[in-house]
Amino acid sequence: MPLLSRDTPRLGLGLAALGRPGYINLGHGQDLGPGKDPAALEARTTEVLDEAWAAGLRYFDAARSYGLAEAFLGRWLHARGHRAVVGSKWGYTYVAGWQPLAEVHEVKDHRLATLERQWPETQAALGQRPDVYLIHSATLETGVLDDPPVLARLAELSSQGVRVGLSTSGPSQAATLRRALAVRVDGTPPFSAVQATWNLLEPSAGPALAEAHAEGWTVVVKEALANGRLSARGLSGRGDVPASLQDLAARQRVTPDAVALAAALAQPWAAVVLSGASTPDQLRSNLTALALKVDPASLMDLIRPAERYWAERSALNWN
Repeated sequence: MPLLSRDTPRLGLGLAALGRPGYINLGHGQDLGPGKDPAALEARTTEVLDEAWAAGLRYFDAARSYGLAEAFLGRWLHARGHRAVVGSKWGYTYVAGWQPLAEVHEVKDHRLATLERQWPETQAALGQRPDVYLIHSATLETGVLDDPPVLARLAELSSQGVRVGLSTSGPSQAATLRRALAVRVDGTPPFSAVQATWNLLEPSAGPALAEAHAEGWTVVVKEALANGRLSARGLSGRGDVPASLQDLAARQRVTPDAVALAAALAQPWAAVVLSGASTPDQLRSNLTALALKVDPASLMDLIRPAERYWAERSALNWN
């Protein structure tokens, strides 16, 4: 069953940069301004969510580790009376104590105890069951894809109508996804959704995502703007948006972020591409991607080796 109706924009809104005061998107702290207490961030989140809804967006993505993102989203849905497709994730715990420059922001744990704790927490915060529920940043190293009790519990949720899957990160995204495609519980595949990083700098997961799509999985693209590195902000002291991307954006009379998002939307296997906007202006700029036609092959000069890309991402500061 398709995740969204045919007349719904394939752009969604991710709340990673809205639900907590610190994140790794370039310029995030400046975007939020001085008001970063929970009430101020909830007001900002409501403003961006209202803008997204007015534009027709109907897919919203959160996670237990996104601070209060689930609660903000749940209260907004209830207050507005909206029905939307909601995705969330388990496996990381937010531990920053609302400090933007905390030494540690989130702790990863893919054991069954974390799943059993976070599943009811997510439902309580959202005020409903999520439609899509993902292992947050599954990797081969954590062993979560070979953990029978975890897989059995996820299979149970799948049998109850939740679209269960995983999100991926790191240079081994493709290998992790292909391992997940092979998982069976009592002969039945428990997974049917994946959220992965794909962008003009790091498209290496593309072939595996196409395989997942061919198997009937829902594919959601995250970090299409490479945590702000492909946005009009430039690299905030690390350099500028690549010249070829700037030139194409200028020719189309849009901003680079719109071109980067349009390139992701051009992938035939992508059901939803997430905007990570933290201001209404950013979201409006992102939305122009929906009217663009971009051939990603024209920007292949931007591609970086996956190991290099993920090393650069790991070096980004929380702000």
